[in-house]
Amino acid sequence: MDLGLQGRVAMITGGSHGLGKQSAAALGREGCKVAICARGAEQLEEARAELAGAGIEVIAVQADVTSQDDRVRFHDEARSAFGEVDILVNNAGGRRGEIDFLATGMERFREGLEFNLFSAVELVNLVLPHMREQKWGRIISISSIYGREYGGSVDYMTGKAGLIAFSKHLALNLAPENVLVNCIAPGSIDFPGSTWDRFQQNNTPEVVSEFISRNLPAGKFGWPEPIGETVAFLASERADLITGTCLNVDGGQSRSLF
Repeated sequence: MDLGLQGRVAMITGGSHGLGKQSAAALGREGCKVAICARGAEQLEEARAELAGAGIEVIAVQADVTSQDDRVRFHDEARSAFGEVDILVNNAGGRRGEIDFLATGMERFREGLEFNLFSAVELVNLVLPHMREQKWGRIISISSIYGREYGGSVDYMTGKAGLIAFSKHLALNLAPENVLVNCIAPGSIDFPGSTWDRFQQNNTPEVVSEFISRNLPAGKFGWPEPIGETVAFLASERADLITGTCLNVDGGQSRSLF
């Protein structure tokens, strides 16, 4: 199926591994020019080389999305390499605090919101003027099922819920301008270096098996490819009536009806 993305320019945060790299690969296969960023230089270069080896036009920018200077530089380098940005994938995020609020403390709570919410908001602020001007844009943010129901650390859950709310508000205001804004809510996705990879390494097989039995109806952890393919679909012309939604990709893990 032709998704109508040939020649579009996409920025993907946290693109050196896991969901971000898979999103870049899926968009690149559809003909997008992709700019990825991450903090770690070595893994970032490995991802760039892998994507380029697959015939994808790609640049990699070492950047920390919690830094305003780095966010601006990532955007500027993407524009310099490929032109104005048509697609933004806010993938970077993660836990900074604890389940308990007081144990987390205000400093780490703020860090969690900066990582999971405000970094995405700031990047939207950078790409949105061009999207509105050309009457075409796609903003896709990777939230979590724990932004829709209870789970994870207090900062992570709050930040991911805020990302869904921000995206809904943005989507309804931008729909007349053909700038579509959606979220994806993954469940427990396993890949090297992920939270769930570490969980399996740091616990006994019995503990892991009990977690899977209790939480994962499919009987196994998820994997990055379905997330990447969902990103490509939501970015495409085939999804031109989908905006303001948060789509679970979780193998039935979440319990909420909404």
